[in-house]
Amino acid sequence: MTPLALAPPEMEPVTLAEARQFLRLDQTEEDDLLATLITAARLMIEAAAGRCLVEQPWRIVLDRWPASGEIRLPLSPLMRIQAARVYDVLGSAQPVAGAALTLDKTADPPLIRVTGEVPEIGRTHGAIEIDIAAGYGATAAAVPAPLRQAVLRLAARWFEERGDVASRDAQSLPRAVAALIAPFRRGRL
Repeated sequence: MTPLALAPPEMEPVTLAEARQFLRLDQTEEDDLLATLITAARLMIEAAAGRCLVEQPWRIVLDRWPASGEIRLPLSPLMRIQAARVYDVLGSAQPVAGAALTLDKTADPPLIRVTGEVPEIGRTHGAIEIDIAAGYGATAAAVPAPLRQAVLRLAARWFEERGDVASRDAQSLPRAVAALIAPFRRGRL
């Protein structure tokens, strides 16, 4: 299974104005830098939490349908299945009927169950594509406050402590940021 990001979210979970206010910045000369840091912080928080924050389109590529009929997705939370297709022997995309796949949002990680008739696959690699929308919602307000705060704090830290701090944070997040993310991490047994 290969997850592919199709596009970035339409907005970040933290606005430039919120970051400027948090940092007590009046000037806007460094807005480009701050916007880049917000995006980088979101990506790091998403990776650490194992969650997509703001709605974003992804494509899941599979070689074959699982024998169990269940596809455990590496992304969460999952909002909806946008479309699905199977490539036949001639390399043409055959649409999968919406009723053939059922999304179980309550499972963690989310599951897509094959519950109906699906087209026959025709190639050995990348035969199935499922387009999904992942994230808490389309707006920053839908993102849980602790995750928004984690993005804000991490971006502010990088803005204030320029230099190698970002590479150190990539190895181990600051304790305050890690504590904000902890309730959202997927437990492993």
